[in-house]
Amino acid sequence: MHWISYLPALGRGALITAEITLASLAIGAFLAFLAGIVRVEGGRILSIIALCYTELFRGTSLLVQLFWFYYALPLVGFSFSPVSTGILVLSMHVGAYGSEIVRAGLKSVPQQQHEAARALNFGPVHKLLHITLPQAIVEMMPAFGNLAIETLKLSSLVSFISIADMTFRAQTLRNLTQDSTTIYTLTLVGYFLMSLVIMVAMRFLERLARRGAAFPKAVQS
Repeated sequence: MHWISYLPALGRGALITAEITLASLAIGAFLAFLAGIVRVEGGRILSIIALCYTELFRGTSLLVQLFWFYYALPLVGFSFSPVSTGILVLSMHVGAYGSEIVRAGLKSVPQQQHEAARALNFGPVHKLLHITLPQAIVEMMPAFGNLAIETLKLSSLVSFISIADMTFRAQTLRNLTQDSTTIYTLTLVGYFLMSLVIMVAMRFLERLARRGAAFPKAVQS
């Protein structure tokens, strides 16, 4: 078969890969900021809960997590569709690793900024939203860019729970045609192109953050 004949099936798989990756990044970013902020500002009990979540999902295999949520969890009465399971597990993965990025970013804000906020009598929420986060986000962006690309690559694991993503469709085509070289080369190119899109998007967001949100004039020391 000519390599062009493989593109429609791989293209449909790439759309599913993109959908799962984008959904996981969006939900995971929310979890990352929630857990990361709680680790720094949430008090002892909430911080311990966030730490347990972070270490659990960072310290166990993502593939085993997929299997547990898809095969084991239904045995106790909770079941999800394959796509929902893939998005859920990848989101928790992004949230766990991203929370460490958020925590490190918040810790990187100079102490003088905190002192200036106290001198201006800013409350904790106002300080977080208008002082700490805008500066910390700038430091977080490169690491979040790496995490986004890593999430795209890890999304190939959802093929193990029968999601027809790009990897699943590549394997199906390979089983039908035995044309391993062409099919897997096209799959590699597909993931590389999607990684380039993510990289460009994250660098654009980083430039926006550096130009607009970083270092509010009100608290410059």
